[in-house]
Amino acid sequence: MSRYTGPTWKKSRRYGISLSGTGKELEKRPYAPGQHGPNQRKKQSEYGLQQQEKQKLRFMYGLNERQFRSLFDQAGKMKGVHGENFMILLESRLDNLVYRLGLARTRAQARQLVNHGHITVDGGRVDIPSYRVQPGQVIGVREKSRNLNIVAESLEANVFVPEYLSFDEEKLEGTFNRYPERSELPSEINEALIVEFYSR
Repeated sequence: MSRYTGPTWKKSRRYGISLSGTGKELEKRPYAPGQHGPNQRKKQSEYGLQQQEKQKLRFMYGLNERQFRSLFDQAGKMKGVHGENFMILLESRLDNLVYRLGLARTRAQARQLVNHGHITVDGGRVDIPSYRVQPGQVIGVREKSRNLNIVAESLEANVFVPEYLSFDEEKLEGTFNRYPERSELPSEINEALIVEFYSR
């Protein structure tokens, strides 16, 4: 299954969360899309709830089903809680950390920056959005790409950098200090339901 490239605002309204992280999708119409609008049936089966939670997380990080399942299986081989490990692996992706540092306004924009070769890790160019960053590694913007408007605009709009990252705005470099704790990850996701979904 390929990556979803349709209207993300519809998906945000369907799942009741801002998949872009900006919150704009739910400002005017905070209910599911469709002709019945806010009057749609809400009751769901247990399977439906599990699948919805899985889809919410998958669309949030912009992965296709194969990538998502592969990362989930890798998390199962690690020590600790399966669901939490899975969330940490998602958070350690290069495109996500570029977004968290405020170098891009959305994860999709961050993925594009990485794909186009504007991002470096420890000084070397990396153009793979799924690259897994290790604690201690430094993420930066290439010298030739430092005057990009989208980077400047994103930094201007950004007001928060998570505690597990540190950012030097003058150098346009951020350090991945440590793996995040569960309390620092999206609270609207119930990862236990995703574990149940794949454990059927």
